[in-house]
Amino acid sequence: METFLKEQFETINESKIIYNIFIMNEKYLYIYNNFINLTRNKDLYSSLYRDDNFSDRLTLFLLHFAFFLKNFKNEENKIILQEIYDFNFRQLELSLREIGYGDQSINKKMKDYINLFHSMVSEIHFWKNLSRAQKLEKFTIFLSDFREIDHLLDYFEIFNENLSKKTLNSYLKSVSNP
Repeated sequence: METFLKEQFETINESKIIYNIFIMNEKYLYIYNNFINLTRNKDLYSSLYRDDNFSDRLTLFLLHFAFFLKNFKNEENKIILQEIYDFNFRQLELSLREIGYGDQSINKKMKDYINLFHSMVSEIHFWKNLSRAQKLEKFTIFLSDFREIDHLLDYFEIFNENLSKKTLNSYLKSVSNP
């Protein structure tokens, strides 16, 4: 009887974990897909020296996400933003697996991408206080393969402005596009 209860308890716990993962997927998938769609905008790649690749798209995805977190970061949103952060990086890891990277490569790539992201967040932290020239300088750190980044700066200025006009809840409720 004791073994049966233990197995039942483990099954219930596993079901709760699966349920929570499913709910989190449903809850944050809309935001993730919006960032993916924004990143697919061909105009963003018009000044790239070559054909765009996964790394270029990921860089722009991470920039979108960095501005998103910057705009909504506060004590009230701390837990939700951490869940969105975890969800997005879990999705990126799954994308790498789908591309065919092995476990060791994935671990190294994810470490590189997380470091890149945190560098972006750090560089845009005082975005409003920077001059246009300083903002362009910050962008060249991450967008070195792009010939002209003025249009990217203009794009992200508008994106950032649009984010600041809305609430995090509007993105969670699927009411608004970033």
